[in-house]
Amino acid sequence: MSDLTIDAFEFCRQGERREDELRVAQLPRLAKETVDASGTLHWSLQGGRNQHGHPQLTMTVRGSVNLTCQRCLQPYRFDIDSSAVLILAQDEAGANGLDELLADEDVEVIVGSRAMDVAALIEDDALLALPLSPRHEVCPDQEAVPRVPAEEKISPFSVLKDLKR
Repeated sequence: MSDLTIDAFEFCRQGERREDELRVAQLPRLAKETVDASGTLHWSLQGGRNQHGHPQLTMTVRGSVNLTCQRCLQPYRFDIDSSAVLILAQDEAGANGLDELLADEDVEVIVGSRAMDVAALIEDDALLALPLSPRHEVCPDQEAVPRVPAEEKISPFSVLKDLKR
Protein backbone atom coordinates (compact mmCIF):
# COMPACT_ATOMS: atom_id res chain seq x y z
CA MET A 1 0.00 0.00 0.00
CA SER A 2 1.21 3.51 -0.77
CA ASP A 3 1.32 6.32 1.76
CA LEU A 4 -2.04 7.55 0.50
CA THR A 5 -3.85 4.21 0.63
CA ILE A 6 -5.25 3.06 3.95
CA ASP A 7 -7.33 0.24 5.34
CA ALA A 8 -10.08 2.63 6.43
CA PHE A 9 -11.64 0.28 8.98
CA GLU A 10 -8.31 -0.53 10.64
CA PHE A 11 -7.34 3.18 10.52
CA CYS A 12 -10.53 4.01 12.45
CA ARG A 13 -10.21 1.06 14.85
CA GLN A 14 -6.71 2.15 15.86
CA GLY A 15 -7.59 5.87 15.97
CA GLU A 16 -4.73 6.71 13.63
CA ARG A 17 -3.96 10.22 12.39
CA ARG A 18 -2.19 11.37 9.25
CA GLU A 19 -1.49 14.76 7.79
CA ASP A 20 0.49 15.94 4.83
CA GLU A 21 0.37 18.12 1.73
CA LEU A 22 -0.71 17.42 -1.82
CA ARG A 23 0.05 19.64 -4.79
CA VAL A 24 -2.96 20.53 -6.93
CA ALA A 25 -1.02 19.09 -9.89
CA GLN A 26 -1.28 15.66 -8.19
CA LEU A 27 -5.09 15.86 -8.23
CA PRO A 28 -6.17 15.69 -11.89
CA ARG A 29 -9.89 16.41 -11.42
CA LEU A 30 -9.16 19.44 -9.24
CA ALA A 31 -6.37 20.66 -11.55
CA LYS A 32 -8.85 20.56 -14.44
CA GLU A 33 -11.11 23.02 -12.58
CA THR A 34 -8.31 25.53 -11.95
CA VAL A 35 -6.55 28.14 -14.08
CA ASP A 36 -3.24 26.44 -13.43
CA ALA A 37 -2.15 23.47 -11.39
CA SER A 38 -0.29 25.58 -8.84
CA GLY A 39 -1.17 25.49 -5.18
CA THR A 40 -0.93 23.07 -2.32
CA LEU A 41 -3.58 21.50 -0.13
CA HIS A 42 -2.75 20.76 3.50
CA TRP A 43 -4.82 17.87 4.82
CA SER A 44 -5.35 15.82 7.96
CA LEU A 45 -7.27 12.62 8.53
CA GLN A 46 -8.22 11.30 11.96
CA GLY A 47 -9.75 7.87 12.50
CA GLY A 48 -12.08 6.94 15.31
CA ARG A 49 -15.63 5.94 16.15
CA ASN A 50 -18.78 8.04 16.48
CA GLN A 51 -21.09 7.97 19.52
CA HIS A 52 -22.90 4.90 18.07
CA GLY A 53 -19.64 2.98 17.56
CA HIS A 54 -19.50 3.32 13.77
CA PRO A 55 -16.07 3.84 12.17
CA GLN A 56 -15.55 7.53 11.47
CA LEU A 57 -12.99 9.62 9.60
CA THR A 58 -12.60 13.32 10.37
CA MET A 59 -10.93 15.15 7.51
CA THR A 60 -9.74 18.73 7.08
CA VAL A 61 -8.49 20.25 3.83
CA ARG A 62 -6.95 23.73 3.58
CA GLY A 63 -5.17 25.53 0.79
CA SER A 64 -5.77 27.78 -2.18
CA VAL A 65 -6.37 27.31 -5.88
CA ASN A 66 -6.59 29.68 -8.81
CA LEU A 67 -9.99 29.76 -10.48
CA THR A 68 -11.41 31.87 -13.30
CA CYS A 69 -13.67 34.73 -12.21
CA GLN A 70 -16.99 34.36 -14.03
CA ARG A 71 -17.43 38.14 -14.30
CA CYS A 72 -14.09 39.36 -15.64
CA LEU A 73 -12.52 36.03 -16.72
CA GLN A 74 -9.33 36.87 -14.83
CA PRO A 75 -7.59 34.51 -12.38
CA TYR A 76 -9.14 34.48 -8.96
CA ARG A 77 -7.53 33.00 -5.83
CA PHE A 78 -9.94 30.87 -3.84
CA ASP A 79 -9.10 29.65 -0.35
CA ILE A 80 -10.33 26.17 0.57
CA ASP A 81 -11.01 25.62 4.26
CA SER A 82 -13.09 22.49 4.59
CA SER A 83 -13.75 19.84 7.18
CA ALA A 84 -15.88 16.73 6.90
CA VAL A 85 -16.99 13.86 9.11
CA LEU A 86 -17.28 10.61 7.17
CA ILE A 87 -19.02 7.57 8.67
CA LEU A 88 -17.90 4.31 7.07
CA ALA A 89 -20.24 1.52 5.99
CA GLN A 90 -19.32 -1.94 4.73
CA ASP A 91 -21.38 -1.68 1.51
CA GLU A 92 -23.88 0.52 -0.35
CA ALA A 93 -26.92 -1.00 1.39
CA GLY A 94 -25.28 -0.42 4.77
CA ALA A 95 -24.47 3.16 3.80
CA ASN A 96 -28.11 3.85 2.90
CA GLY A 97 -29.27 2.33 6.19
CA LEU A 98 -26.75 4.32 8.24
CA ASP A 99 -27.65 7.51 6.42
CA GLU A 100 -31.33 7.05 7.34
CA LEU A 101 -30.48 5.97 10.89
CA LEU A 102 -28.21 8.94 11.60
CA ALA A 103 -30.26 11.54 9.68
CA ASP A 104 -27.51 14.06 10.39
CA GLU A 105 -26.61 16.65 7.77
CA ASP A 106 -23.23 17.29 9.40
CA VAL A 107 -21.93 13.81 8.56
CA GLU A 108 -21.56 11.97 5.29
CA VAL A 109 -21.94 8.21 5.11
CA ILE A 110 -19.63 6.54 2.59
CA VAL A 111 -18.67 2.98 1.73
CA GLY A 112 -15.36 2.19 3.38
CA SER A 113 -12.61 0.07 1.90
CA ARG A 114 -9.60 -1.97 2.97
CA ALA A 115 -7.66 -0.04 0.29
CA MET A 116 -9.12 3.47 0.46
CA ASP A 117 -7.44 6.16 -1.62
CA VAL A 118 -6.93 9.15 0.69
CA ALA A 119 -5.94 11.42 -2.22
CA ALA A 120 -9.33 10.75 -3.87
CA LEU A 121 -11.10 11.67 -0.59
CA ILE A 122 -9.12 14.90 -0.35
CA GLU A 123 -9.77 15.73 -4.00
CA ASP A 124 -13.51 15.05 -3.59
CA ASP A 125 -13.66 17.33 -0.56
CA ALA A 126 -11.74 20.11 -2.33
CA LEU A 127 -14.01 19.86 -5.38
CA LEU A 128 -17.11 20.11 -3.19
CA ALA A 129 -15.66 23.22 -1.52
CA LEU A 130 -15.31 25.09 -4.83
CA PRO A 131 -17.96 27.74 -5.56
CA LEU A 132 -20.43 27.06 -8.36
CA SER A 133 -19.75 30.47 -9.84
CA PRO A 134 -16.35 31.80 -8.70
CA ARG A 135 -16.16 35.60 -8.63
CA HIS A 136 -13.97 38.32 -7.17
CA GLU A 137 -15.61 40.46 -4.50
CA VAL A 138 -14.64 43.38 -6.75
CA CYS A 139 -13.07 42.55 -10.09
CA PRO A 140 -9.62 44.11 -10.67
CA ASP A 141 -10.83 45.94 -13.80
CA GLN A 142 -13.63 47.59 -11.84
CA GLU A 143 -11.29 48.97 -9.17
CA ALA A 144 -9.46 51.16 -11.72
CA VAL A 145 -12.59 52.49 -13.46
CA PRO A 146 -14.12 55.49 -11.69
CA ARG A 147 -17.81 55.14 -11.06
CA VAL A 148 -19.89 57.44 -13.24
CA PRO A 149 -23.14 58.42 -11.60
CA ALA A 150 -26.08 56.98 -13.48
CA GLU A 151 -28.20 59.53 -15.25
CA GLU A 152 -31.60 60.03 -13.80
CA LYS A 153 -34.02 58.24 -16.05
CA ILE A 154 -37.18 60.06 -16.89
CA SER A 155 -40.23 57.91 -16.70
CA PRO A 156 -42.47 58.01 -19.78
CA PHE A 157 -45.41 58.32 -17.37
CA SER A 158 -44.16 61.62 -15.94
CA VAL A 159 -45.84 63.37 -18.90
CA LEU A 160 -49.18 61.94 -17.77
CA LYS A 161 -48.86 63.49 -14.33
CA ASP A 162 -48.56 66.94 -16.01
CA LEU A 163 -51.77 66.31 -18.01
CA LYS A 164 -53.70 65.66 -14.83
CA ARG A 165 -53.41 69.30 -13.75
